[in-house]
Amino acid sequence: MALHVIVGKGPVGTTTAELLAARGHRVRVLSRSGGVSTGAVEHRRVDAADAAALTAATEGAAALYNAVNPAYHRWTTDWPPVAAALLTAAERTEAVLVTMANLYVYGRPTAPMTPESPLAATDTKGRVRVAMWREALAAHEAGRIRMTEARAADFVGPQVPAAQSHLVRQLPALRRGRRAWVVGDPDAPRSWAYLPDVAATLATLGTDARALGRAWHVPSTPPRSQRQALGDLARAMGREPVPVSGIPWPVLRAAGWFSPVLREVLDVRHQFDQEYVVDATATTEVFGLTATPWDEVVAATAGAPEPARA
Repeated sequence: MALHVIVGKGPVGTTTAELLAARGHRVRVLSRSGGVSTGAVEHRRVDAADAAALTAATEGAAALYNAVNPAYHRWTTDWPPVAAALLTAAERTEAVLVTMANLYVYGRPTAPMTPESPLAATDTKGRVRVAMWREALAAHEAGRIRMTEARAADFVGPQVPAAQSHLVRQLPALRRGRRAWVVGDPDAPRSWAYLPDVAATLATLGTDARALGRAWHVPSTPPRSQRQALGDLARAMGREPVPVSGIPWPVLRAAGWFSPVLREVLDVRHQFDQEYVVDATATTEVFGLTATPWDEVVAATAGAPEPARA
């Protein structure tokens, strides 16, 4: 089977690597720290911003997956060199560039988001992702590379660390019957992306020529608000739903003076104070991909082991 190279060994990169290997592909994961290779997945230590090293590690690959995850407050400095190196590697090796992206490019939506929704980002992080998309698309249209992109809602699933999921980070509160404090309006309908569905979408985009030259949304189940989703998780644990409250924006703003990450959350307030819903109809119609049923997502996530305390 073909060689697939994944840049980044976080939750997305690791889950995608496991899926591709299970499907019989050769898989190579690149990261700054490297890793322990197995019979199914090879790990190499490579700086994603080093175009020459990235190209050398991608030679012979059918697809190159961008699963990089820079620190939330460092997108403006960390993304441009990595994006440039990925474009260079894709051009030099002719591997299909498959980018894992998000919904930041759309700004404040006025309806469910589709891949055709206007790229109306007004925040810094959204503009960074828009610039990355446009540069890659221009290279594709010029015949220099072949590319595609997956965009997903907020992650959920036992594979996702608490720091990277608005739902997973609340599991300790649910287990202890304590109030859950969430960002934004607890009752605003939201889409959630189950990580195995994210991996399935990426693996499909990297192996199907119909994906090229456009963006695709990861299928999600019907929207659930944070309050509803946390209630579902509590019941799956055999617990009563806990009270759920939104952290007042003035409190977050004050905390942002001391936390660069919280300052970035304030910059995308529009993602949390209104309906934020994904439409992945095109992905389902073209590739037949559908979202894992919500009850299965909830059962798997609720069953995640509690992190050990230091």
